[in-house]
Amino acid sequence: MSEQAPVTELPELRIDHLREARTGLAEAVYGPGKTPDQCAAAVAELLAGPGDGPVLLTRADPAQAAAATAAAPGAAVASYDEGQELRTLLWRARERREHAGSVLVLTAGTGDLPVAREAAAVVEAYGHEVALVADVGVAGLHRVLGQQDRLAAADVVVVVAGMEGALASVVGGLTRAPVVAVPTSTGYGAGLEGVTALLGMLASCSPGITAVGIDNGFGAGCAAVRFLGARVDA
Repeated sequence: MSEQAPVTELPELRIDHLREARTGLAEAVYGPGKTPDQCAAAVAELLAGPGDGPVLLTRADPAQAAAATAAAPGAAVASYDEGQELRTLLWRARERREHAGSVLVLTAGTGDLPVAREAAAVVEAYGHEVALVADVGVAGLHRVLGQQDRLAAADVVVVVAGMEGALASVVGGLTRAPVVAVPTSTGYGAGLEGVTALLGMLASCSPGITAVGIDNGFGAGCAAVRFLGARVDA
């Protein structure tokens, strides 16, 4: 690695050590498509390199998680999807930072929880306060209206919803905080595995909503961290 090329090259891997210095968000390791040995090598190299930022292994299956923790002990299981046995593993989380802002993660249904937990894990990794409230979808509108005090107190709100994705529009009309909308593949046939929710969020009548890709809890968490960074630096 050199200052001119801040990348360590491993077999079939190129590890970007200075991403956090450039963007405020360190490189993470995405499990799907990698072998257990590749996951382990990437995590170990990130931990050995310069910097002291969080190291995340996302959507790891049991074999990938076992290999990574054997190569780099001390991981915390930041989120876990029991149905699919996918884990978000975290090394070197930042200490909780006072007055750095808080994130509220809302899900429309319980089926959206794996994506919501992934988003919350990213926010926690960077030392921000996060609260997760599940099952407040618009089929029972009183459930989300009952969260108005939390919505008023949050600095960023992440809304995770499948079906038609309407919860994001409702929340966008209840808070002045930035809203990050995450469509999920939860839903019946006309939900089109999240496409309907995504289009609903993109076409929201509540202006200023930010939408990420389908089931992209990691991206939503990163967006929330960026919003909080801009708030602190302002």
